Amino acid sequence: MENRNLTLLTDLYELTMMNGYFEEGKTDEIAVFDVFFRRNNLITYSLFAGLEQAVDYVLNLRFGKEEIDYLRGLNLFSEAFLNYLANMKFTGDIYAVPEGTVVFPGEPILTVKAPVMEAQLIETALLNILNHQTLIASKAAKICDSAKGDTVMEFGLRRAQGPDAGIYGTRASIIGGCNSTSNVLAGKMFDVKVAGTHAHSWVMNFPSEYEAFKAYAKVYPDAVILLVDTYDTLNSGIPNAIKVFDEMVKEGKRPVGIRIDSGDLAYLTKKARQMLDEAGYDYVKICASGDLDERLVQSLKLQGAKIDTWGIGTKLITSADMPSLGGVYKLAGIVENGEVIPKIKVSDNSAKITNPGFKTFYRIYDKKTGKAEADLIALKNEKIDFTKPLTLYHPIERWKKTTFTDYEARELPVCVIKEGKLVADMPKVKDIAVYAKSEMDSFWDEYKRIDQPQIYKVDLSDGLYELKHDMLDKIRKGKL
Repeated sequence: MENRNLTLLTDLYELTMMNGYFEEGKTDEIAVFDVFFRRNNLITYSLFAGLEQAVDYVLNLRFGKEEIDYLRGLNLFSEAFLNYLANMKFTGDIYAVPEGTVVFPGEPILTVKAPVMEAQLIETALLNILNHQTLIASKAAKICDSAKGDTVMEFGLRRAQGPDAGIYGTRASIIGGCNSTSNVLAGKMFDVKVAGTHAHSWVMNFPSEYEAFKAYAKVYPDAVILLVDTYDTLNSGIPNAIKVFDEMVKEGKRPVGIRIDSGDLAYLTKKARQMLDEAGYDYVKICASGDLDERLVQSLKLQGAKIDTWGIGTKLITSADMPSLGGVYKLAGIVENGEVIPKIKVSDNSAKITNPGFKTFYRIYDKKTGKAEADLIALKNEKIDFTKPLTLYHPIERWKKTTFTDYEARELPVCVIKEGKLVADMPKVKDIAVYAKSEMDSFWDEYKRIDQPQIYKVDLSDGLYELKHDMLDKIRKGKL
């Protein structure tokens, strides 16, 4: 993304709508748009990521001569509109939750309040950036949660859908909890740890497995991790690794580990641990890889597999079971005379009816445990007294309610861009990862489990609920 003009990273209809707004004289109209994602069978929670790249995109919007000439060649736009674009930059406000925040379906994780022309243009790129990184960070978080504190390495670059997906997928993976990456460029760009061993081709290149291991140990005597499953893990790979480790120890070196990339990982790692321990290498780590994901990691741990480090590639970098987050960007209001006039999208599917108005949301924590208990979506200017007992109602089934007494409320979205200028810090990836870990730790395991998780409460404030249903009632009566 560096050194590229991404202004045209948009769908054509964003530009044609902008042209329509221009012709209608709406260039000064202020609009409010929300980014959120909807629930599906695979989404329980997500880990918000990609904000830094989204902000960088917005702050560097510019239609240069090359972009204007291209648009002119489409024969869709007037010269007056093209002249407007040539002088355009983002002048609005953006509110967002910090990167690494655990978020849930329906919550406004990013809100744009800006001239409608600007707000419309940035829809596609914002969704492209945020959908991808949030998807991969969420997958990484689930894998790392299944690993229960074990080291997880990301090495999916070769299976990513292109260079950008590999680079920013790595960034998101680190935010999600991965300790390191095989992606050298991403390591350089984001100042994160790079790691790796060697390939089967290294072993196959030598006359024997033993000679391959010995040569690798000679080159990297202080970081030896040997891949032992090229020919026969138990009868060849591990015995040859132990032979090389013996030679290293005699020379005053300390071997680090072995890696197994195929086969029955539960059985092989148990046998490998036994063989290594009996040879005096109880400190040598066992790394496992090979099409792993959170379910396989969980299963292997339940089987008592002796794995210290997990190498996760394809199923992480592609989020194989859910290749798209499905985040959306919806109009929530138009500003008239300084007041936000709420807007709502209606559907026969209740899940697709949007929440109107300029909104924020709060996370409710139990003071005694420090754990998150519920989220409350509210209107931005709504007065809520958090010093009193707080009763939350289900957003649809209002007879379901919960009252909190000894609690704390934290507003999650913060202003990131104000009047076109950055007003918030953009933390380093490693710092975001630390924050994300604290976020994950603030939730009970019941909400994070892979199968049949407890549904976290995300409710609407009284003001937002009443506004939404008043608007729906007016629509039903043909008055809106």
